Amino acid sequence: MSKRPTGREAAASSRSTAGVTRRRLLAGGAVAAVAGLSGCLGGRDGPVPKPEVTSDRIDDWRQIDESESTVFERSYGPITVRARESTRIYEYVDVAEALAETVDASGSPVVFFATRIDLRPAVDQLPAGVGRDRLMTEVEAAATDAFRARLRNSGIENVEVVDEGITTVRSGHTATAWKLTGEYAVDGSVPLPDGSTTAVSETVEIESRLGVWHDGTDVIVAGGAYPTEPLIEVVDDALPDPIDAETSVTELGDAESADALATDPAAFDEDVSQLLISVT
Repeated sequence: MSKRPTGREAAASSRSTAGVTRRRLLAGGAVAAVAGLSGCLGGRDGPVPKPEVTSDRIDDWRQIDESESTVFERSYGPITVRARESTRIYEYVDVAEALAETVDASGSPVVFFATRIDLRPAVDQLPAGVGRDRLMTEVEAAATDAFRARLRNSGIENVEVVDEGITTVRSGHTATAWKLTGEYAVDGSVPLPDGSTTAVSETVEIESRLGVWHDGTDVIVAGGAYPTEPLIEVVDDALPDPIDAETSVTELGDAESADALATDPAAFDEDVSQLLISVT
């Protein structure tokens, strides 16, 4: 992308998920709702394989949660259908750390998730009338609802679908794709040179991308969110004149923190878009 955010690979690899906030943990459960309506071709035994993000862009992100569970069970005549999911949730490292360092905020508006859903028994073993096309129509509708819930649990409110289309993922399969919008509240405080603090309470506009497709075996659900304006403008709006936001952020954190918060939203859009199509 034209201006790719710089990652802190050492920091991303060394931190555990023990300090994950309640907001982040709540986000982990939202995708479960979609799993009840998914389908696959060809069965398997054992646990559902974890989804893999194959793009090297994921090196700038860290996994903050994962889940493996049976989330749906329903009877169709003599057959009981059970849906199982495996989900991974990520946040962009530099932005999450920069917000924590500069405004003492928890969570981040730059998030990504990947889910693999397995239906057992397979679609071709279900009674007549319960087939792949029907299930995929239902899973696409449920996916948008589950994604809205995930965004809300991540602190992103007023989520609306603004566009729908199709895209081709790296595996060659066709995905239904949605673009969504929302709002994220940044709340915290920034220390001032005189020893006092100023409150930060700003709302930033959010864009999100979501894709759902069938890979020939399972249903893959992937998506992410990012701000539509550089987050350093949020800090700048909170600071009194003539204090400069870039200087203040650099002093509170470092130059990388300032760069992360000043990232062009188009860079995050490209990151999320490339991560989405790379999930397998």
